[in-house]
Amino acid sequence: MPITIADVAARAQVSKTTVSRVLNGKGELDASTAARVRAVIEELGYVPSSRAVGLARGRTRVVGMLVPSLTWPWIGEVLQGAVDVLETERYGLLLFTCNRGEESMRQFSAQVSAKSFDGLLVIEPEGTLDYIAGLYARGLPVVLIDDRDVQPGKIPSVGTTHFTGAGAAARHLLGIGRRRPLVIAGPARFGCTAQRLDGFATEYAEAGHPIPAEHVLSGDFTIACGVAAVTAAIEAGLEFDSVFAHNDLSAAGAMRAVLDSGRRIPQDVAVVGFDDIPLAAHTRPPLTTVHQPLREMGEAAARTLLAHFEGSPLPNRPTVIPATFVARASTGAGPVTE
Repeated sequence: MPITIADVAARAQVSKTTVSRVLNGKGELDASTAARVRAVIEELGYVPSSRAVGLARGRTRVVGMLVPSLTWPWIGEVLQGAVDVLETERYGLLLFTCNRGEESMRQFSAQVSAKSFDGLLVIEPEGTLDYIAGLYARGLPVVLIDDRDVQPGKIPSVGTTHFTGAGAAARHLLGIGRRRPLVIAGPARFGCTAQRLDGFATEYAEAGHPIPAEHVLSGDFTIACGVAAVTAAIEAGLEFDSVFAHNDLSAAGAMRAVLDSGRRIPQDVAVVGFDDIPLAAHTRPPLTTVHQPLREMGEAAARTLLAHFEGSPLPNRPTVIPATFVARASTGAGPVTE
């Protein structure tokens, strides 16, 4: 049977409260009593529960993380960045998804009520922002990761430069002579969609080539929407020499539809995505894209939370890590397979 705190108390002839005070360094104790308790702990080989000690100290050394789903293609990179930091600092991670909708959120809320973690990292599941903001307002340390267009100061956040990243994509396409881009946008309800659209369109307008409204097609960040958007554009007789898709999955779908139509990439149509998920380097041809610093964002969010645990205030301005542009063969950079 495992040795318990009660066993230590009985052998040392003290109360369990006294043993707890010795373990946690709290309260004034007679030096000889404390020495006797420590000797019994060593004699019995008692190992206190890390959770029990943490709760006694007002700290669990566990961070919660709430995400929409683990099936999103870039979630793993953010998660790995956060885990790298937490494990280095000897923190655990309690991961929650919203795969089962309201039932998932009820289970999450129960863990919040039980104070099962010291703070929370969030990739916002759709429709939960007001709830998360309420938790933060009631004192739970929260850091939001990425892109739902949260107002500065409402919740501490870590994000990237969607506007300037999309602008870099536009400058690249303009630089290789592409004047008639097709844009496959993300869902309008996401803040990143508006930022990517504005950044791209601004560069084209300033270059004297404003993008016609009919060249901006709605999507949902899936391969299927990329296929459907390009197919619809071809059937409508739209003239385009390039595609800017708001994520890599829809870019991959666009590439499939372009190639199925008999056009060549990049000779006839250059294609650019956004995110730089692992798939991007392995499409045929490899996809030019805007690299989101996903792992770095996870790391920065975790560091922000841990710094707060050590006494630093949570920032009231977003932490922004710049996106970078990665040119590959889908726009003519590197070898192209005919």
